Amino acid sequence: MAIARITPPSNLLNAGWALPSLAIACVLATSLSSSAADPSQYLSSNGQHRLFNGAMPPGVIAATRQMAGPGGTAAMGVQAPYYQPVQIRGPQGVRFALPQMGSFVDPEPGLMAGLLVGQVYRFQITGIRGAEGAELFPTLEMVDRTYPPPGLATRYPVIVTLDEEDLQAALDGQMVTRVIYLEDPQTAVPLAQAPTTGSDTGGETPIDVSQFQDPLQVADRLGRVVAILRIGSLAPPRSHELAPQFFFGYPTWAPIFKPES
Repeated sequence: MAIARITPPSNLLNAGWALPSLAIACVLATSLSSSAADPSQYLSSNGQHRLFNGAMPPGVIAATRQMAGPGGTAAMGVQAPYYQPVQIRGPQGVRFALPQMGSFVDPEPGLMAGLLVGQVYRFQITGIRGAEGAELFPTLEMVDRTYPPPGLATRYPVIVTLDEEDLQAALDGQMVTRVIYLEDPQTAVPLAQAPTTGSDTGGETPIDVSQFQDPLQVADRLGRVVAILRIGSLAPPRSHELAPQFFFGYPTWAPIFKPES
């Protein structure tokens, strides 16, 4: 069984394709078990084979995207490194932490950091309500970046939201995939949503997508993919030798400090 959902944006900045519309939404897929795929599932609407699909291992899409120029066109060489501001948020009480020097930094709600485009980050989730002591270790694959006005990058980060349903599904052994994308300003519905009372996840209402649909393909039709989050019940290995592989080589990240109120 698989369930996929599209999350409408909770924030809208009408700035076109060159600048981020920040109508950031996501396609979410939850699977109980893997099954053989029908080859026709990997054909686009015009019958051509797709280069990417949502079942690819973390890092494949981001690494290939780095070898392309703006808009995904082929280019010589790798794009210049860019730390994309990202905010990870979830239900009240949930805290997030990124790895640093082989351990995790102090967990915090609404974690903000600059993540390198083209890298995969493994982070930690704690403080899950109803599951005291439980920890989850999702991956966040940075596929692309936004183009905010100068000086406003940290004001308009890519928002990655995890809700209670995502966390419970992962604790139950399911695999959850969220594809975060920028909506096409030419086709997006210009509706802003206020944050939900008593929650840090915003006023997002996911829309279910069929298990036979590739969430990455759905997101591609709606806009430009910037990140892919995968969350399951996988835990860090006990062997220190396997830790670098589990954490994808510990890619660097830039802390973003919130201004004191």
